[in-house]
Amino acid sequence: MIIVRPFGVLFQCSYRRGIVSRRSFTTIGNKMLTNGGSCAKKIENGADGGRPDSKRALIAITDGSAIRQAANLLESGQVIALPTDTVYGLACSANNPAAIQKLYAIKGRHEQKPVAICVADCDDLRYWGQADHLPDALLQQLLPGAVTIVVRKSLHLDNPFLNPGIEKIGIRIPDFQFIRDVSRAFRYPIALTSANKSACQSTLNVSEFQCLWDSLGAVFDGGQLGLSDEQRAASTVIDLSENGSYQLIR
Repeated sequence: MIIVRPFGVLFQCSYRRGIVSRRSFTTIGNKMLTNGGSCAKKIENGADGGRPDSKRALIAITDGSAIRQAANLLESGQVIALPTDTVYGLACSANNPAAIQKLYAIKGRHEQKPVAICVADCDDLRYWGQADHLPDALLQQLLPGAVTIVVRKSLHLDNPFLNPGIEKIGIRIPDFQFIRDVSRAFRYPIALTSANKSACQSTLNVSEFQCLWDSLGAVFDGGQLGLSDEQRAASTVIDLSENGSYQLIR
């Protein structure tokens, strides 16, 4: 359902939905049962703390070189996995045609289904999206947080494989320092989608998307992002492309 409201109501809506929130990590138990479709399997904790075997790099986000490693992988056209303020995500360079195609292939997602981009701050949002009509106070009210702002693409976002035939783009500024630091170090927008096969549930721990590991340049481990299914909820999506009104898409 799409709800259209004037800007004045949006501030109240954002408070009631608790859009801006900070996430805390919790410790994973001895056993975890995932039910994410083709990735579903029981993970037993072992000497490695329950991490699945993989030839791909598993890098803790607390590693002093993690931000630079992530940015370098994005620059080289790789798809990586990393935590956000909601769930784990798959990320690649939004302006790299080959990387976007690889992202869709790993996800098993139809190329006509749009993906959002992630940027570091509101200045970046205004550069990659047409948002001059949006007041700073409004953006600061909503961001950073678990919300996707939909605006028209700017001319700088010129990848023909990024949401082809769609003039708008969803832009996120997650309330999670690591991914924003990666975006800032990378200096370009990051295409972002949840780290799971298409039509499967989103993931809160790196073990839950083990089936994707061998397709990724690296997995950046931020620990357990939550234990409840409520944590798996996708971000709120608000279309702010029209001056003076908004559409609540999700």
